[in-house]
Amino acid sequence: MLKRFGSLLFAACLITGCSRGVVEIASVPEPAAPASPIVEQEPSAAPTPSVPNLQSELLSSKNSTTDSPIGRFDFKNYTYELPRGWQNPDGTSEIELKNGYVPPVETNIGDEMSGEQRMVAKARRRIGLSYVTTKFFDVTGDGQDEAVVILKIETGGSALPQIACVFEWKDDAPELLWEFRTGDRADGGLKNVYSEDGELIVELFGQDRFLLGAIETGKITGDREPLCCPTFFTRTSYKWNGKNFVMDKERLTFSIADPSAPPVDKLGDIVNNIKKTQKR
Repeated sequence: MLKRFGSLLFAACLITGCSRGVVEIASVPEPAAPASPIVEQEPSAAPTPSVPNLQSELLSSKNSTTDSPIGRFDFKNYTYELPRGWQNPDGTSEIELKNGYVPPVETNIGDEMSGEQRMVAKARRRIGLSYVTTKFFDVTGDGQDEAVVILKIETGGSALPQIACVFEWKDDAPELLWEFRTGDRADGGLKNVYSEDGELIVELFGQDRFLLGAIETGKITGDREPLCCPTFFTRTSYKWNGKNFVMDKERLTFSIADPSAPPVDKLGDIVNNIKKTQKR
């Protein structure tokens, strides 16, 4: 009996001890979702700036037709006189356009060639020419439109020097009044020609670039920029005096990069005066 009572008491103690010693098991957090891999984005390339079309104004339809007889003449098939600086090596200066184009004639000169052979090869070279456009307006005050024919010198390279020929209509044929050459794109290249107040307006790319006779002026020292993308142009006006076109009014340099900037008159003179002062 005593043994049985002891067994019951022992069992009761075991039960009591278990109820007091319950171990609270901390809840185990669910495993976190795997982090998304970090994808490093490659830096986006800056857009390549577009090369401006430097011929857009010349090739526009403005002033491209006229009711004057000169408007019916075929300037794509005509013999032109090459200006000073663009004559052929042998001294010839006439060039006949056929359907608006004459290809250049290039010759190869090798180190193995003798001096005489080189001279012969150079003499065979010929300047090429291509028709660009013709603009019509009255710039002599005679009541009839003149024609300004724009031609591109073809050298076989990527340069874009041009020639402008101003013709009047006389005795049922075009007669040359003035011919001038221009530089290559940003380096004094032709931006536009038009008429204003009866005068011929010429715009050349570059700072203080204007015409002296049949050629454009030299550039201001330090005026260097990529040929493709000029940031300045110069506007000058030329008045017909009955014999020649002479410069009239200002020669204004405009900023293409900052159209709101006021134009500067005779910028080259200002730059030269500053340099002279600094040397003193």
